[in-house]
Amino acid sequence: VGPGIFHDHLLEARAQDGDAELVHSQRAFRDSLLIALGVALPVSVLTAMAVTAWFTHRVQASTASVVDATERITAGQYSARVPVSGLGAEFDTLARTVNDLAQRLDDTEHTRRRLLSDLGHELRTPVATIEMHLDAVEDGVLPADDSMLQVIRGSASRLHRLAEDISTVSRAQEHQLDLDRRPVDLADIARSGADMARSSFAARRVALTVHADTPTRTVADAERLQQVVANLLGNALRHTPPGGHVVVRTRTRPDGWVELVVEDDGEGIAPEHLPHLFERFYRSDPARTHQGGGGTGIGLTICRAIVEAHGGTISAKSAGVGLGAELTVWLPSP
Repeated sequence: VGPGIFHDHLLEARAQDGDAELVHSQRAFRDSLLIALGVALPVSVLTAMAVTAWFTHRVQASTASVVDATERITAGQYSARVPVSGLGAEFDTLARTVNDLAQRLDDTEHTRRRLLSDLGHELRTPVATIEMHLDAVEDGVLPADDSMLQVIRGSASRLHRLAEDISTVSRAQEHQLDLDRRPVDLADIARSGADMARSSFAARRVALTVHADTPTRTVADAERLQQVVANLLGNALRHTPPGGHVVVRTRTRPDGWVELVVEDDGEGIAPEHLPHLFERFYRSDPARTHQGGGGTGIGLTICRAIVEAHGGTISAKSAGVGLGAELTVWLPSP
């Protein structure tokens, strides 16, 4: 195509066919074109091959790092990470996804190990109590009277509560918790929960006040919400000394959500412990004994699991140690 176009332009320039200048110009154009193509084509092919080889090496290195990381993750080495390759958004997204997966598995494994450790610790005390009293009866050191049976029943009851609580948390976090959702008034549930807890509060000489005069409608499982109120009140009672005061409030927020608040003027919570308050078996003071009837250590975890299963949220705040605490539940209104 090129020589033909060049020939037509020469004719337009009033060159004559057969002229020596025309023939020489055409030959020069053709030769220069062939030389240019002869040089450019191999150079471009070699350049394309070099770029392809470099890019292939980059891709292979990136995919190899992904394969290596996933193999290490499969083997249980959850600290493995995929470096960002810089090959584009898709590769970067793949690297971030694998890294996020590894981090979540690492967190899950850490939680599992801690759960097993804490569970063993929680089981050790009631089991040891039962074994100790049974051995004492067998050796004739203690009589098998009502007092002995009451201690054994108490330890067995604690084991039963622990098993039930762990089952509740697991089913809720796996979205397998059966909820009988019906229109309920959160104020009624708060008052009912407070009435059932008044005897325990009176025994500890802790005042309990309820401010739940306005209707706070929501659609929820009333029995599960009663469990939440009972756990929140039990937690407040354990951490409020005699002479203290616990207040329960319910209200409907301007944004339509309903709110349940349990506030105490007890021991308070240090800022570094607030983010972990709803974790299983977490205690701000590991040496703290179970007061006020012996909780299982996952009451607040159950509260969070039940509230989140209803589409709500729960939070805790405290001004510091010795300044009380406030736990708040938000649930969607109908």
